[in-house]
Amino acid sequence: MPQLLPPTGPQRTLALAQLSNSVGDGAYYVTSALYFTHVVGLAPARIGLGLTVAWAVGSFVGVPLGRIADRRGPRGTAVLLALATGSAVASFLVVRGFLPFLVAACLYATAQSGLAAARQALLAGLISERERTGVLAHLQSTLNAGLAVGAALGGLAASYGTGTAYRAVFAVDALSFVLCALLLARLPAVAPATAPQGSKFEVLRDRLYAVVTLLNAVLLLRMPLLSLGLPLWITERTDAPEWLVSALFVLNTGAVVLFQVRTARSVSGLPTAARAVRRSGVLALATCVVFAFSAGQSPAVAVAVLIAGSVLLAAAEMLQSAGSWQIGFDLAPPGRIGEYQGFFGTGTTIARTLGPLVLTGLLTGLGVLGWFLLGGLFLAASSALSPVTRWAARTRRDEAPASVPVARSAA
Repeated sequence: MPQLLPPTGPQRTLALAQLSNSVGDGAYYVTSALYFTHVVGLAPARIGLGLTVAWAVGSFVGVPLGRIADRRGPRGTAVLLALATGSAVASFLVVRGFLPFLVAACLYATAQSGLAAARQALLAGLISERERTGVLAHLQSTLNAGLAVGAALGGLAASYGTGTAYRAVFAVDALSFVLCALLLARLPAVAPATAPQGSKFEVLRDRLYAVVTLLNAVLLLRMPLLSLGLPLWITERTDAPEWLVSALFVLNTGAVVLFQVRTARSVSGLPTAARAVRRSGVLALATCVVFAFSAGQSPAVAVAVLIAGSVLLAAAEMLQSAGSWQIGFDLAPPGRIGEYQGFFGTGTTIARTLGPLVLTGLLTGLGVLGWFLLGGLFLAASSALSPVTRWAARTRRDEAPASVPVARSAA
């Protein structure tokens, strides 16, 4: 069994900070909808609208917050944004209407988006390029372990179903970000980056990096696939028992905890990253084909088919994660890691915002055909990412000043 936490040093502190707030987040994800409907009294449609607006705002401000991390120092910026996230979560405890909820949700999404970018800039300043993907794999494993623990706590609160139980979950989540801030503050300081030449927000002019981010967003549709698309398919289109939804979630989480670090060892530069993403696309296509054949089967056969598809999905996820981390970092110019990572992180927001609409249209609307179309979309995006990455890397080598060394990696 691989070691969950990385070796001692900055990488372990980063992992512990990740673990602290992922436990709180896991509990929040399980209970937030119930809290906002049953305790705050908001209609589900208003909750969905508010969260969509909030994440759109968070996505928009991720780039300037990432730039602040580059210019002012990522450690201090990350600490402040972790505290801001905890404060935003705590503000949900006193929300009693839609407008206060919308304001709190926007603050939460803004702080979360900025924190993600600042943490990536902090990691880039503390961890060598050769070790980054391995450390990120450890962080992903830690994230999944924390989410699983938090989900169990959230499930316990949901079983009580009281306002006090739900508020306790939000309090735990808020405190988890305070603990995260304290852990990040223990890390060595990273000097602010010297402002490189170019426009104020150079990433917004970098069309190739934008294409890479968009293609990665398509591949990130696997996230709402596991949380929304597959549960809807199981309950509406198969004879498999409903408890399989939670079992498959546990299977996915456990696989990432156990094997993400091992999977990431095969990625050491842009060529191997592009290869990993291409392989993930093939596996994603196979996943969709397998899931499609679960319809019309007996309950036992449907369960076996869905488990097999979930194993393929976990493998595709781990390869895509490892490859995209390397690509997102390696294509970011020195001195702009936070800015570029803030933009790259919008892929997650796009997938979470548009994913439910795309997946429900394909899977519940088209059925088996929808699975084949979705698999083809994954394969096309993963195949296109390789030449675009190669083009972007070549462009950076051509444009770099002679005094600035550029890594000789190409997809």
